[in-house]
Amino acid sequence: MLTKLLAIYSSVLTTLLTGLVLAGSVAAKTQSFDEIDVRRINVREPDGTLRMVISNRARLPGVVSAGKEHPPVDRPFAGMLFYNDEGDENGGLVFSGRRDASGEVTDSGGMLTFDRYAGKQIVQLAGVHDAKNHIVGLIVSDTDDKRSRRVVVGHDKQGVARVALMDGNGRARIMLQVPSDGNASLSFLDAAGKVIKELGPTQP
Repeated sequence: MLTKLLAIYSSVLTTLLTGLVLAGSVAAKTQSFDEIDVRRINVREPDGTLRMVISNRARLPGVVSAGKEHPPVDRPFAGMLFYNDEGDENGGLVFSGRRDASGEVTDSGGMLTFDRYAGKQIVQLAGVHDAKNHIVGLIVSDTDDKRSRRVVVGHDKQGVARVALMDGNGRARIMLQVPSDGNASLSFLDAAGKVIKELGPTQP
């Protein structure tokens, strides 16, 4: 009787171990697809920590901060969001563009951003151009709580290519500009935004 019980026990144990090995083998298997259609992909660490989301507009999550997701506000985009080791958002690549009911182009363009730890964007690479906004260029901000803009490289709606260097309060102090006609200038400004010295191609 004992021998029979041991044989049954051995058989059951062998079956369970074989099943676990096969299950682990299937779970670890890498699969290849030619094409997939999805609305959202979540990339997680083995412990479940969220590290990246690839999403359409409807499924794009709200900002995740201190482990809590806030309701999406003014996020009419699709794209990718990046998360740090603690699962809090620290950047993203988003894009959008459409015509509204009146026929105006809105929310058109894309943006790549990198955030400071537990803070807002400190580096932004933007290409946004629609009926209300024109943000084309690179923006670098301070890493402190004020998050003042310190460097802007880009061009405006009038076609002026510009490099602007700001002080700790976000006030432009040096402006290098080249308009479409090529009349370049280098300006130095005071705290009130007044030009105190300007250099141009015709000046000695």
